[in-house]
Amino acid sequence: MLTHQLNLRKPLAVFDLETTGVNVIKDRIIEISIAKANVDGTVTVKTRRVHPGIPIPLESSMIHGIYDEDVKDEPTFKQIAKSMSQFLDGCDLAGFNSNRFDVPMLVEEFLRNDVEFDMKNRRLVDAQRIYHLMEPRSLSAAYRFYCNKDLIDAHSAEADTIATLEVLNAQVAKYEGVPLKNEKGEEYFPVKNDMDALHELTSSRLVDFAQRMTFNKEGVEVINFGKHSGKPVVQVLKDEPSYYDWMMKGDFPLDTKRKLTEIKLRTFNSR
Repeated sequence: MLTHQLNLRKPLAVFDLETTGVNVIKDRIIEISIAKANVDGTVTVKTRRVHPGIPIPLESSMIHGIYDEDVKDEPTFKQIAKSMSQFLDGCDLAGFNSNRFDVPMLVEEFLRNDVEFDMKNRRLVDAQRIYHLMEPRSLSAAYRFYCNKDLIDAHSAEADTIATLEVLNAQVAKYEGVPLKNEKGEEYFPVKNDMDALHELTSSRLVDFAQRMTFNKEGVEVINFGKHSGKPVVQVLKDEPSYYDWMMKGDFPLDTKRKLTEIKLRTFNSR
C-alpha cells in the first residue's frame, strides 16, 4: 500500500494528464491518473482513459503510447466530469509542472463541459517549481536524485503520478529547514511540510492558469504577454477599453477570460 508523510489538513490530489497535445484550448485529455494523499497517510490511486472526441496526433501517441484504438470505447470527459469533480472535492492539487499545464487543462475541460470545479479554496503545489528552485533538472532525474530509483514507463500517467508523489514527499523531507538567501542576503526557509507554505512557494504568482496574467513583486495583476507585458491589467483596461473585447473574442482559455472579467467587474463596478 502506498503511504506518505506529508502534513495535510485535507487530501492532496497529485495528478498527471496525457493529452492529444499541449494546446489548452484545442487539445483534450486522453488519460488522467490521480494519487490522492489522504490525511491519515494512506494513498488512493485512480487512473482512467478518456475518449477525446478528436483524433490523437501520431506525434503525441509516440510520446505517451496511447493511440485512437486504445480510447475508442472509453467515455468522454463530459461523461466522467461530475464523478471526477466529486472525487477531487475538498482536495488541494499537486503535480509536476502542473501549474503550467495539467491544472489549466483540467480546469478548461471542466469549464467547457459546464461542470462546477471551484478552485478558490484549493492549494496548488507544483513539485517541479520546488525541484527547479533547489535542484534544476527533469522528472526522471528528480526521481533518481530524490528517491534513488529509475523511472520506468515515463510518460505513463500513473507512473509519472506516483513518481511525483514520491518526489514531493522526498523534497519536503530533504529541504525542510534548509535556508536560502533572498536578494538582500537574508536567510529564509522556503520549503516546509505545510501545504500553505508550498502553495505560496510554487503557486502564489498565478492569476489565470495559462499565465497570460501574473502578479508582480508588488502583488499587482499584470499582463504577461504581448505589447502590454508587465503593465497592470487595470491600467490596460482603462487606457485601452477595446483590449477586453479583443481578449474575450480571441483564442484564449476560458479560465483566462473568466479571470479578466472578474478583474474588470471588480475594478469598474466598485466606482
